[in-house]
Parts: sequence; C-alpha cells; structure tokens
Amino acid sequence: RRSGQYTMNHDHSKKTPDGASFDRSGSQDSLDEMSMDDYWKELENIHETRGNNHEERVALVLKEPDEGELEEEWLKEAGLSNLFGESSGDSLESVVFLSTLTRTQKAAVEKRVETVTQTMRKKNKQHQIPDVRDIFRLQNDSKGKVCVGSESSTGRTSENKNETQDGTKGNFSLRTDEQKSPLEDMPFSDTDINLEISFSEQAANLKDSSVDKMCKGGGGDTLLPNFRLPKDKTGTTKIGDLAPQDMKNVYSLALIELTALYDVLGIEFKQQKAVKIKTKDSGLFGVPLTVLLEQDQKKVPGTKIPLLFQKLIAQIEEATLETEGLLRIPGVATRIKSLCQELEAKFYEGTFNWENVKQHDAASLLKLFIRELPQPLLTVEYLKAFQDIQNLPTKKHQLQALNLLVLLLPEANRNTLKVLLEFLQRVIDHRDKNKMTLKNVAMVMAPNLFTFHGFGSKTIEQSEFVMAAGTANVMRFMIQYQKLLWTIPKFIVNQIRKQNTESQKKEKKDKAMKKLLKKMAYDREKHEKQEKTPNDADVPQGVIRVQAPHLSKVSMAIQLTEELKAGDIVARFLSQKSGNVQTLKKEEVFLYEIGGNIGERCLDDDTYMKDLYQLNPNAEWVIKSKQS
Repeated sequence: RRSGQYTMNHDHSKKTPDGASFDRSGSQDSLDEMSMDDYWKELENIHETRGNNHEERVALVLKEPDEGELEEEWLKEAGLSNLFGESSGDSLESVVFLSTLTRTQKAAVEKRVETVTQTMRKKNKQHQIPDVRDIFRLQNDSKGKVCVGSESSTGRTSENKNETQDGTKGNFSLRTDEQKSPLEDMPFSDTDINLEISFSEQAANLKDSSVDKMCKGGGGDTLLPNFRLPKDKTGTTKIGDLAPQDMKNVYSLALIELTALYDVLGIEFKQQKAVKIKTKDSGLFGVPLTVLLEQDQKKVPGTKIPLLFQKLIAQIEEATLETEGLLRIPGVATRIKSLCQELEAKFYEGTFNWENVKQHDAASLLKLFIRELPQPLLTVEYLKAFQDIQNLPTKKHQLQALNLLVLLLPEANRNTLKVLLEFLQRVIDHRDKNKMTLKNVAMVMAPNLFTFHGFGSKTIEQSEFVMAAGTANVMRFMIQYQKLLWTIPKFIVNQIRKQNTESQKKEKKDKAMKKLLKKMAYDREKHEKQEKTPNDADVPQGVIRVQAPHLSKVSMAIQLTEELKAGDIVARFLSQKSGNVQTLKKEEVFLYEIGGNIGERCLDDDTYMKDLYQLNPNAEWVIKSKQS
C-alpha cells in the first residue's frame, strides 16, 4: 500500500466550495487524490449534523476479551460448543458436522479447540477436557489418513486416502505440494469465481503458484475485474432460497470457512464484542433494527426492511435519480434536525407531510438513519472484518471474504444492506446526468457505514486517514459485486447436503436400534415400508412427480431429459390455466426441491433438473410462491 496515496491534506476539501465541479468524468474505478475530496467533505457534513444533535449518544465500548474467550465464543458461534466445557462428553453430536469439513476448515477448528483447551487447563476448570486430536480422530480410520469431507467441496477423491500429515502431531498440513491441485483440471479463468471448491482450499493450493499473482493488491488503483459466476447446472443458490434450519448451518460453515481463509492467508480474524448498552425501544432514529422491524410488522405484516428506510429511498427516487450531486450534496443541517423530530412524531400516524421533504434532505435523512443505528449496519462483530478486507492479498480473496461476511450478517442487517446497495446501483446507473460514478458514491457512503459514531470519535480521528481509501474500496466492492455477494457458494450447499444425509443415516440407525430392542416385528416391517421413497413406489425411473397444490393442475409426472430446466416445468404448469384459479405471474412462482439431503431450496429457472435429481434423488418437487 502506498501511504502517499492516503496521507493527503484533510483541509483540502474545505477549500472546495459546495457544488464546485469535481473531476467526475474520469475512470469509474480509479482512486486518485481528487476523488478523496468527497470522502472528507462527507465526513465534515457528518460532524456538522452531529454538532446539531444535542443529545450526545452513548458510545459503544468494545469488550477486551480474556485469554481463550474469543476462541470459546467462536466455537459457540460455529455451533461447536459441545467440543469443550461441561457438555464435551456429547461431542459425538458434532461428528457428523466435522466429517463434512474440508482440510483447511478442520485446521481452523482444531486451532481454536487447542487454544480453549490450553486456557481451560491453565484455569484448571473442573471439566472433562477432550484432547483436540481425539475429536478429529473420530473421523479418521487410520492415523495417517485425514477425512477431508465432501468430495464435491474439495474436488478430491481417491488420491485423498493416502494423504499424510506434516509430521507434527495432531496438525493437518496445509501444504499440498506433492499433490496434484484440483484446480489444474478446472476450466476456470482468472475472473471466474469458483464456488465448487472451498475458498480456503483454493487459497492453500494457490499459495505458491503463479496463479496467485492475478488481480493483485488491495489498493484499488486499478479497474475492478469483471468477476463472474460460471453457470452451475444444479442451479445457483441465493440467500433466501434455503429453509431456516439449513441457513443456520450455512452460518456455521461460513464462519469456519472465513476463519480458515484468513488462517491460510496468514491474517488475523477477530470478531469484536461490545459491552451491552441500553438502547431505545421505540421511535425511528437510533433504534435497533430488530425493534424497528417489530414495530413495522404491526403496521405491515411480514415486512423485512424498515418502513422509514423504504420510504426515504422511494422519496429520493420519486424526484429523479438524474439530480447532479445526489447523495453528495447535503440537506440543510437544521432542517434535517427538525424533519427528524417531525418524523418521530408523525410517521406512524400517517400525518407526516412528505411534500415538505426536498430530495437532498431525504438523502441526508437516509444516511443519518444508517449512522444513528445503535449498532452499525455491518454489526459490531464484523465491522472491523469488513474494513480489513482491504488487507487481503488479491481482489478475488477480497470478494470471497466479502461473500462469507454477508452470509454472517443477521437477516435484518443483510436485507437492509441489500436494499441499500441496489438503490446505490440505480443512482450510479444515472451517472451521466447526476455525475455520481461508482467511485463517488463509494466515497460518500463509506463514512456513513464505516465511521461508526458509537465507538467514540477518538478511534475514528486516529484511523481516518488510513481507513478512508480502504473503506471506500470495500464500499465499491459491495456495490459492484452485490449480485455475487448474495450467492451461497456451492461447496457450502454440498456440505449441508452431506450433513443432512449423514444425520438421516444416524437417525435411521437409532430408530432401527430402538425397534430391535422392542422386538416388535410389526414395527420393523412398517419401518422397511417407510424406507421406500414415494419416487420409487409410484413413479418410473427417469420421471419425477411434481406437486403444485395452489395451481389448477395439482400434480404432473415429468419425464427428465438432459435439457429440461426448472423454469420449463413451472411454465408447463402455468400454461394449464383454468378459469377459477387466480392467474399467477411467472415471476411469482418457483419450483422447490424439498427433503432428501436438503431442508428446502428454491430453484433458479436455469437449474438442469436431471443433474439436480442425480444429486438429490429422494427429494420431493413442489411448485409454490416464494415465502414472504
């Protein structure tokens, strides 16, 4: 990183009169000194608004963790708390989960268990403390063999059986010099994002290879690469496509994978914790997102984005997105303050007069809403991790880490962030008229998302210069690649499929054992009958039965062909219209994969059904509208 790029004159922006023509016609993506003016100007506006707000907010205090506390918290978050402590005897429950992890993911878990174990021994806690090697040996048939988990998630199969450790007791080697890299066979280009192999495995395999030179650097002084997702025949899985139980496992795997990626790259990954502070339990500004949504759901059941947030965006768009300097030119600070007070009093009553709100005021209120959240939109836990993305060695690594971080955000934060990023992209789409390029919008929005008032102004002042260009870069990434960021990587979905399959096997074994003990032959026969899936029973090979309870044609047997896609099946059902059923639009209904090795998954229209059927032959197939 060239420090010269960051250490610019802070007062430079003050000399630029508002509305002066900045050089906004340059490259969409190069970050030069001039472009930083927007950042400092925005910071100045924020301080001015804050100066007008006499109620000084309670600063969040970051908690200094004790030794081992972070790792213990990490294992809890990853759903592996039964690997230590009082419940460590039940660690068999985690065997299924651990058996699906890749080598690098396992190494990350092992490292944290080791730290917690050592800390507990020091404190001499009266718990049974398992040896970390015993936990992992449960999945290893022999000492020299490491179970790497799902083949599809690592791209390795038979050659894995003789993989040896690096000679250090209990540690898995992250080096695979002697192995043929699974990436060698993959037809992925530099700008393709490979979602089939775990990111940390890819990083470990590429560590010493020349491919790692691609898309170098976090500086952001080059054009952003045109990253793309190669088409997946079994369908792309987006956030919101999976059932809640599977999403819970996505969270655990994303946390482990992100940590493993940072471990491989030699960068520290630490979640932060804040000391709890009392927050407002009603109102609009400075209210926790979850509280706000509870209030809003009483007005509009099922709403997932704060109503005020939605309304402010609608208000800005209602005028026109072609206004020059939109988001950059602030509203008048005193007027913003009185609008805030008026909104607090009248918004829910429906008596607030929106005609009084000028477009620049609405934009200022939108940014104020984000800044005033008692915890940052990107959360206390992960705000620093989002900032630190800039330290990762390549742009591809940065994108992969951002993808995992988005998966780790709570649902309310993630949904609100998505709506914000989509709106910012629409502003950029009008850049020829409004002069707000990707670079300018990122500069203006970064201070609102990253310089969080709650941590007290001291930290902000000290790190402002270092942070400025870095956070603006992260902001650019989030806007530019937002479609990629809301994708659940295939290797994670495959790990979940494997977990579900293993759990079902375990359940079947347990059930069979109980029945055996009861010696009830009748029950056993019944159990065997249940083993037969509906697909085997009444549908010939190569044909699936699709249910559509809400459509006029309730059920249909569909012959699978190489080219048949999910969208074709939905279209076939929708073409069978009858007068008494309400007409559903194509974009309102989807084919769902339910059961088998997944809880529930909404399929994208381009999913090749034969490929997916081979991946999950025991699934049921149902057409329905997306859950609100």
